[in-house]
Amino acid sequence: MSTTILAIESSCDDTSAAVCRGGIILSNLIASQKIHEQYGGVVPELASRAHMQNIVPVVDVAIKNAGITLADIDAIAFTQAPGLIGSLLVGSQFAKSMSLALNKPLIAVHHMQAHVLANLIDDPKPEFPFLCLTVSGGHTQIVLCESPLQMKVIGQTIEDAAGEAFDKTAKMLGLPYPGGPLVDKYAKEGNADKYKFPEPQIPGLNFSFSGLKTSILYFLNNAGTSNVFKEEFAVTAEEKKMFIENNLSDICASVQQRIVTILLNKLLKAAKETGIKNICLAGGVSANSGLRQSFLKMGEKHGWKTFIPKFEYCTDNAAMIAITGYYKYQSGAFADLSVNTSAKAEWG
Repeated sequence: MSTTILAIESSCDDTSAAVCRGGIILSNLIASQKIHEQYGGVVPELASRAHMQNIVPVVDVAIKNAGITLADIDAIAFTQAPGLIGSLLVGSQFAKSMSLALNKPLIAVHHMQAHVLANLIDDPKPEFPFLCLTVSGGHTQIVLCESPLQMKVIGQTIEDAAGEAFDKTAKMLGLPYPGGPLVDKYAKEGNADKYKFPEPQIPGLNFSFSGLKTSILYFLNNAGTSNVFKEEFAVTAEEKKMFIENNLSDICASVQQRIVTILLNKLLKAAKETGIKNICLAGGVSANSGLRQSFLKMGEKHGWKTFIPKFEYCTDNAAMIAITGYYKYQSGAFADLSVNTSAKAEWG
């Protein structure tokens, strides 16, 4: 009989449960938390409390929608790291309790590995080896994948992530949380070549976005007259506000284009250095339309076989935990009840 995995994802503010049987996703439920919008970002304490309220009904509906019973479950997978420690603890303790009560194996999953393996959920699947550009709110990585469980991070951000650059830009523009999708929305209506922002000259395959964020801040504070802070270009708060309102779409388009080119120029460099032409995209920021379109165009230009998960598998979700749990089950990579969660566990 095919292996059936129940998976739980609770790394940030989405409570998710999924069921996978034989590598096929049968259900994938996500309960989002709207309360954080009024605070302009995720409040960890509120997130963990909401997980405690949501996890039982979410798991229950995921099991029912999959058409299985508790007796059908062969193992329980959960997100071990990284993420908000309070949120992770809710998911991990629930998974451990189910594992103990049902006498089923426990599988600990790294969130970033799961983002990569989201590309293995649906057909067509990439052949190994492949490269994956994984872009989320907290991580930006280029991962070399030799097999489902053999991966190596060959490039990563040295400080801020691309998703953070999108969100901080949105905040500077006065857009509500979550702002990244709004930058994408307005960018579709703007001229991406109107404003020029610098591309960091970081050696190798690593990324940096802190300098870009600083240049955007100075650009806005000077109402578009400079990307470098100069007292003589200082403008009033009202002038800054009017500049943003009158040029919002062009600003978003220009910023988005620069973030996308930073990401894809490094990915192109990695593809040339490794000679790999199976190239994947993953992570929450892979839902950005500008990145997706540019990624596919670059793939066509350079003869890549490109892969992007469905939108529902790009943001935080338990389906990616389930598919990772499925492959770990096949290799016997189980955890015991003493396994700890971690906010910043490295991997690869």
